[in-house]
Amino acid sequence: MGKIASLMKRLFLLVFFLLTLLRPAMVQGQQFNPIQPEESEAKFNIQKTQPSPELQLDFPNLNKIPYYHDRKQLSLIQRLEKRKQYNKVLPLLEKYVNNFGVQNFYKDTDLLWRLGQLHERHGNVEKAKALYRLVLKHHRSDVSEIKSYYDSLDQNTQDYYVPLDYYYELVEYRKSIVSYQPPKGVYLNMGNAINSPYADYGPTLSGENELLIFTSKRNVKGLQNRANEDLYYSKQNNGFWAEAQSFGKPINSIYNEGSACLSRDGKTLYFARCEAPDSYGNCDIYIATLQDDGTWGDIKNLGANVNSRAWDSQPTLSKQEDTLYFASDRLGGFGLSDIYYTYKTKSGSWAPAQNMGPVINTRESEVSPYLHPKFQVLYFSSRGQLYNFGDFDIYKTYLVQGKWQEPRNIGPLVNGRGSEYYFAIDAASENLYYARSEADDIKNLDLYSFPLPMEAHPLAVTKVEGTLTDSITHKPLSAVISIIDMDNGIEISSKYVRPDGSFEFSLIDNTRYMILIQSPDFFTIERELELRGDTSLDVMTSVIDYSIPMVFQNIEFEPNQSNITPEMEPILDEVAYFMIDHPTYRLEIAGHTDSAGDPDFNLSLSQDRADAIKRYIDRKVNIGGERIDAVGYGSSKPIREEQTEEDRRINRRVEFKIIKPRK
Repeated sequence: MGKIASLMKRLFLLVFFLLTLLRPAMVQGQQFNPIQPEESEAKFNIQKTQPSPELQLDFPNLNKIPYYHDRKQLSLIQRLEKRKQYNKVLPLLEKYVNNFGVQNFYKDTDLLWRLGQLHERHGNVEKAKALYRLVLKHHRSDVSEIKSYYDSLDQNTQDYYVPLDYYYELVEYRKSIVSYQPPKGVYLNMGNAINSPYADYGPTLSGENELLIFTSKRNVKGLQNRANEDLYYSKQNNGFWAEAQSFGKPINSIYNEGSACLSRDGKTLYFARCEAPDSYGNCDIYIATLQDDGTWGDIKNLGANVNSRAWDSQPTLSKQEDTLYFASDRLGGFGLSDIYYTYKTKSGSWAPAQNMGPVINTRESEVSPYLHPKFQVLYFSSRGQLYNFGDFDIYKTYLVQGKWQEPRNIGPLVNGRGSEYYFAIDAASENLYYARSEADDIKNLDLYSFPLPMEAHPLAVTKVEGTLTDSITHKPLSAVISIIDMDNGIEISSKYVRPDGSFEFSLIDNTRYMILIQSPDFFTIERELELRGDTSLDVMTSVIDYSIPMVFQNIEFEPNQSNITPEMEPILDEVAYFMIDHPTYRLEIAGHTDSAGDPDFNLSLSQDRADAIKRYIDRKVNIGGERIDAVGYGSSKPIREEQTEEDRRINRRVEFKIIKPRK
C-alpha cells in the first residue's frame, strides 16, 4: 500500500504544479514565442461514446471448423509465388486465410506473415499491421524478423509512456512550491475491511454500487491450511465499505466458489463452482436465484452449452443481460485460456459458447472479462497482447459496428510490473476496482480501488493528435506531453512524442484540457483545449541555442532601479520552472547597462539587477543559489556603439544563459 500511495501522491503533485505554469514570452536574439496550435474547427456535437471503426479481419469459420486445409489452393499459391506473380497471389492467399479455423493461427502463421508482406508491398499498411499483430499473438516459433517489420511500421503510431520514475524526479523538485492536500475518498489498497492476509480478488459491483462482491481464499481449514475459495460481500455506507461478510450457505459450500456477477435487479447471481458432483469440468458456471425470504437458492449449472470438461469461470453479463462472457481453458482454443461468449436464444436457453476470436485471444492466457454496465466496452486481463507493463495487464476493447476492436492497454497508472486481474468499474465510471499483486509476490492478490485514469475510461474515445516541429527547420522535436483534465480531474498518463514528432491521446469529448509540452530543448508550451470532436494540433516552437545568451524583451528595469516589476514576473517564472524541470542545469544571469553616467555606479547597478533576478528565481522555486551565477558587467560589454537612444536601449539588457550538464 505504501508504494502505491506514494506514487498517487506524486502524480497529484505533478498535476497541481503543471496547472500553475505560465505562457512563454517573447525574447530577442532567440525567439521563444511558440506558434500556437491550430485547432480543427470541430462543431459542438453529441458526446462520442465509441471510437472510430478500425480495420477488421473477418474469419467466419472460427467457431465452425477447427482447421482449414486446401492442398490444391496452397499448391497454386506457391507456384504463383515462385513466378513472382504477386498480383494473382494476393486475392488467392487472402481468400485462403479468411477460411482459417482456430488451429490455423498457430499451425499456419507463415501464411498470415506472407499475406501481410503482400499487403505492405501493395501499400495497404493498416492491413499489413493487422496481420503482423496476429502473427505476433499466435506464433509458436521465432518471430524476431516479423517483430522488426511490425515495429518499423508501428513506431510512429504506438504510445511511448513516460516511466513512473520520471514523475518521482519531477515532484521531488516541486515540493517547495506546491502545497498538496490528498483528494478525499481516493482509495488505493482497499484495506483490512476488504482484504485479508490471503488472496482476495474477483470484484464485481451491484448496479447502484451499493454492494461489492468478491472472491477470497481466507477460509483456511485443516492441518495443511488448505484454502477454500468463497464469495464475500461488502455494503457501502456513506462512501466507505463495511467489513466483508461471507455469502454463507448455500452459495458457499465445501467446494470452491468465486468470480461472481449480479443481474441488474439483484435477483440472479452468476458464479463459478469447482469440483462439484454436477460439474461438467473442474470448474463450471452456475446461477442462483434470490428467494422471497432474502436467501439464495435454486442453484443450477448453466449446462453443457456453456460449460465444458475443462475450467469455465469468471462470468460477466451484457447490459441487456442476453449475452454472457467468460473465461475457459477448454480444448480447441487459441491459448492457455481464452474468452468465450454465449447468448440467449428465443427460447430463453443459452446457445453453444463461441470463442471471441484471434484479436482478443492469443497463444497465452486471457482471463477475467468484464463488460461495462452502460457502454459496449469489454475489459479483460491478458499476458499475450503486444504491449504490456508486467505479467498480466488489463486491456479494453470496444464493440464498434458489431466488431471488437484491437485491445488497448489501459496504461501504467493501472498496470504495473506484477499482475492485474478482475477489473471492474462503478456505474458512474468514476472509480475502478481490481486485483493486483506485486512483482515479488505474484500469487498474493489484494483488491485495489482508486479514481479511474483516462486510459481506462470507457468514454475516452475522442482523438487528439498532432505534431511537434521546429519552427525554423520543420524537423520533429522530442518532448514529454502532459494533458490535464480541467473539468473532471481525471489523471492522464504523460507520453513522449513519437520519433516522427507525432503524438496522440484518447480523451473525453466536450471537456476542457490543458496541454503541456516540456523539453530541455525549449521552454514549456501551454495550450488550453476545449475538446469538440476529433482534433488535430500542429505545434511549432523555437529551440534553445545554449551557446547564445537569451535577452527577454520584457526584462527592462526602471531607470537607475533594480526592483523586479510585475511585467517581468511571467518570463522569470518561466525560467524558474525550466530550472525546476531540469535540476542538473545551471543558469548564468548577466546584467548590462549603457555607457551613460558614472561607470562605477553602472557596474553596481548591473550587479544589483542580476542579484535581484537571482533572488526572485530562488524564492520562486527554492532551487538553491549554487545553481545560479549572477554577475554585473556595467557598460563594459556593449552590443552596439551608442549613437542613438535605440543603441543605448539595446545595451541596457539582462542576458540569461542556460548551461547544460556535461554528459
